[in-house]
Amino acid sequence: MTDLRAAALQALRAQTIEIPSWAFGNSGTRFKVFGAPGVARDPFEKIADAAQVHACTGAAPRVSLHIPWDRVEDYGKLAAHAADLGVAIGAINSNLFQDDEYRLGSLTHADTAIRDKAIAHHAECVEVMRATGSTDLKLWLPDGTNYAGQDDLRARQDRLADSLQQIYALLDPGHRLLIEYKIYEPYFYAMDIPDWGTSLVHCLALGDQAQVVLDTGHHAPSTNIEFIVMQLLRVGRLGAFDFNSRYYGDDDLIVGSADPFQLFRIMNEIVEADALRPDSGINFMLDQCHNIEPKIPGQIRSVTNVQEATAKALLVDREALHAAQQAGDVLGAHGALNDAFATDVRPLLAELRESAGLAPDPYRAYAASGYADRIAAERTGGTPASWGA
Repeated sequence: MTDLRAAALQALRAQTIEIPSWAFGNSGTRFKVFGAPGVARDPFEKIADAAQVHACTGAAPRVSLHIPWDRVEDYGKLAAHAADLGVAIGAINSNLFQDDEYRLGSLTHADTAIRDKAIAHHAECVEVMRATGSTDLKLWLPDGTNYAGQDDLRARQDRLADSLQQIYALLDPGHRLLIEYKIYEPYFYAMDIPDWGTSLVHCLALGDQAQVVLDTGHHAPSTNIEFIVMQLLRVGRLGAFDFNSRYYGDDDLIVGSADPFQLFRIMNEIVEADALRPDSGINFMLDQCHNIEPKIPGQIRSVTNVQEATAKALLVDREALHAAQQAGDVLGAHGALNDAFATDVRPLLAELRESAGLAPDPYRAYAASGYADRIAAERTGGTPASWGA
């Protein structure tokens, strides 16, 4: 166990988790968006808040942007602002779900002019990537249909394939196109990219710079998500995670809050495949909306939950696990996982943070920093960021 512990500390020192700019704006449900004091009013303040998460955890050095929500006049200035605060710009997320013209589709729309508009939006996102030093363009496609016969499902896939080829052609060497999937919502009969298989089919057709994004909240109930993780790792096409937690649908709750054992099982597949390494190409990202909880502490809790699940996965006795598997020892193999999951890794993570000069408890460190009171006092004018801004 001593060797496992030392190896776990080494791996955890290299682990990074990207956090989303939109987590620092006001958000809510279909019924109500709840406000909070001190909420960021622009992308510069969002990045300042994200930098607080990194300052407390030491594990969140990148911030995802969402265009047009994070549109600014000078992206070089925004990237420099991030660097001054000790973080960098991560993935650039496109938006195809807010324009009235996209009511019947964007990249899959029957009207060429509307498809061209959606492709042009991604050209803008690529320019943002170039200006900020980002390497990942993340595309979640909200397109779909509500009724059988509403549109030709195969024709929509053909139009999507053509649109994706045009977007892929915009990428520079070293860029990636990360394609997300979602089983339902905003459409309910058929989403145009409803599952990992559809995303993978398009990625394989596009080329090596196209990878699948796995959002942990975008699956049917009881889906074995760790199987999907394994399979995408096996074929070298897992580009990123969007970590969150769900009870019923795409709940976007704090990751690990609903089913911490599921998060552990996912990270176990990552560790088993030796894919935790920074050079593995997998971007561990959060995608959450903090509706009733404070924004910055919510992100801190999410980062620490991923770290805890990772630490437990790193403490699995792989020799004992593999020996039990080879021997057909069902309970022994399952017990090897359960033993690691039952381990209290908080002291290990406290040691990790203290070795980096950080407080052992990021949540308490933020509470003691006075940052929440300061931004509540300072951010009294203007319009708080919210969905769509």
